[in-house]
Amino acid sequence: MKKFLTLLCMITCIFGLTACGSGEQLTEYEQQKVEYAQRLAGEVVVPMLSQFQKDAYFDEYTLEEVEYMVGNQYNLNVRGYGFTRALSSFAAAKEEIGEITGVGDITASIDGNEIIVEVEVTGEKKNATAEVIISNDSFMYLESAALNPASTTLDLMGVAGLNTLIGMGTVFCVLILISAIISCFRFIAKAQDKAAKKKAPVKEASGVDNALAQIVEQEAAVEEADDLELVAVIAAAIAASEGAVTTDGFVVRSIRRRR
Repeated sequence: MKKFLTLLCMITCIFGLTACGSGEQLTEYEQQKVEYAQRLAGEVVVPMLSQFQKDAYFDEYTLEEVEYMVGNQYNLNVRGYGFTRALSSFAAAKEEIGEITGVGDITASIDGNEIIVEVEVTGEKKNATAEVIISNDSFMYLESAALNPASTTLDLMGVAGLNTLIGMGTVFCVLILISAIISCFRFIAKAQDKAAKKKAPVKEASGVDNALAQIVEQEAAVEEADDLELVAVIAAAIAASEGAVTTDGFVVRSIRRRR
């Protein structure tokens, strides 16, 4: 019994989720508005916007005047700013798709306070999709519209190739710049060496130099001591030969080595 109840609850939950995923059903009044929005977009909005080559005609009028003129001439409630933007979008797209030759499938859906209608459009050069947004109220205002050219496989490949080229070009440019910066390091090192040589202080005597100087001084002192001892011996010999007791009266003028 428990297994049966568990299975029954699971089936109920599955059907509940399925019902939630299917979306809310439109009421009869909402369905009428959707159908009217489809006819309005396909029979009035798209043909009307496609016949204008540009929106320069409406530049001389205010938004309120544009709303009044379109309402009287085409029996269509519009928002002034939305209508002028729709004219600009259609004029720009017609340069790419050419003249509009026909209208195809029309789909519509309600999104909150808006009814979004998509109209398949056939052009001389390529097809496009017209997106028409109408207010979800009893007045059915034209909020905005745009004509989007369809992207062919060739167009997509061209865009992908351009993106690849830009990406690879950027990488190569950065690598070349890095290589140039690295090659400049040797010049920077040479400049630093020259500056260091100019500013380098006089080197102090190292330990080896000090030791050599001390050895030279000691040898000079030894030689000087040897000379003094030689002078004393010579003076004593002279004093002995002269019969003098001391050498106080002797003065050594020079010493010469004899063979």
